[in-house]
This record gives sequence, structure tokens and C-alpha cells, in this order.
Amino acid sequence: MTTEAVPEAADPEHARIPGTAAGGTVILLNGTSSSGKSSIARALLGLLDGTWFHMPVDAFHGLRGGNPLAGQGLQEEIDRTVKGFHRAVAGMAAGGNNLVVDHPLSRRWRLLDLLDLLVPEDTVLVGVRCPLPELERRERERGDRQPGLAAQQFDHVHAHEVHDLDVDTSLLSPEECALRIRDFLPGRPRPTAFERLGVTLRTARRAEPSHLGV
Repeated sequence: MTTEAVPEAADPEHARIPGTAAGGTVILLNGTSSSGKSSIARALLGLLDGTWFHMPVDAFHGLRGGNPLAGQGLQEEIDRTVKGFHRAVAGMAAGGNNLVVDHPLSRRWRLLDLLDLLVPEDTVLVGVRCPLPELERRERERGDRQPGLAAQQFDHVHAHEVHDLDVDTSLLSPEECALRIRDFLPGRPRPTAFERLGVTLRTARRAEPSHLGV
């Protein structure tokens, strides 16, 4: 029986996993459907220094294929997709990448999940506001959104109330909103919205009866 020597790698550096000096910054744009999150994100990419990635949750939903589900099965599938999206965002940030994320926090568990995954001091939570009549007008004109989706989300996306910064897309253009966000970043105050929410919402979770769940 003969044994063969394992050849050494031609370049040992190829086997070295790159280090990460620091995690990336996450700008989380939270607003209803048709509120203008994606337009703001695109404007931000042209204004921010350095390299940034736009990560919209809709892109992950767009990857879904196969036979579509319906009813409760569809909601469970959407929830699984969103959970995976959260972890992809956290993984990209942990790798040292800067992100602009557009994602409606229309279910309470989404915010709670992100509070457990993201680094609070590196997360900038932006409330993207727009009056409901204007949202409904945009929804009708676009024609590519589920009718009534904005109204369904309206009372929920900002229910936690706390953001680092709010912008109103009925008053400001996407570029103006992006400029406000860019100018807010260098001197943003501490504690951040995620730091404050981490304290208040985790306290509330501990106080909930165990049978209620989240």
C-alpha cells in the first residue's frame, strides 16, 4: 500500500479567510409599500462615500419560484423569506459591508428579529413617512402593487415610534430625503434608535405571558 503526499498549496494566501476590521453600517429604510424607500436608496448610493450595497427585501421575494402557495401557507413562506433576508443583511454587515436596506417593519416580529441580529450602534433606522391618501394614489398609478397593501401596513410600520431620523416623501423628493440622511450620518446621536428599542422592547418581551409568543 502506497501513500501519496498531499501537495502544498501553491499560494498559502488563497487559504486565508480575510479578516474584518469592523462591521458595516446599515441604513434601514422603514416605510409602507409605495412610500418611496427604493427611490431614496438609489439616490443614497450616488451620494454616500465609499461602497454601499442596496438590499431590498423585494429582491429576495422576487427570487421565489416553483408552485405558489396560498392562504396561511403563503404567509408562512413570506415569513421564512423575511427571516432569511434578515440574516443575509446581518451577514453582509458582519463582513464589513455598508448597506442601504429597504424593508417595511409591518409585523412586530421583524423589528424584534433585527434587534437580535444587527449591531445597534451601527444601525441607522430611518422612518420613511407619507400620508395614506398619497400612498393610495401612488399605488393606483403604479399598478404593480397589491391594492390596499399600503393601507394594510400603514398603522404598523411605525408603531414602535422610535427612529433615528424621519423623512416625508410627500414633501421631499428622493434626492432631498437622501441628502438629509447623508448629512445626518456623521454626527448621529447616541444612543441610537436600535439601542433604545433594544432596551424597551426586550423589557416588554420579558413582561409578556409566555403563552403569547411573538
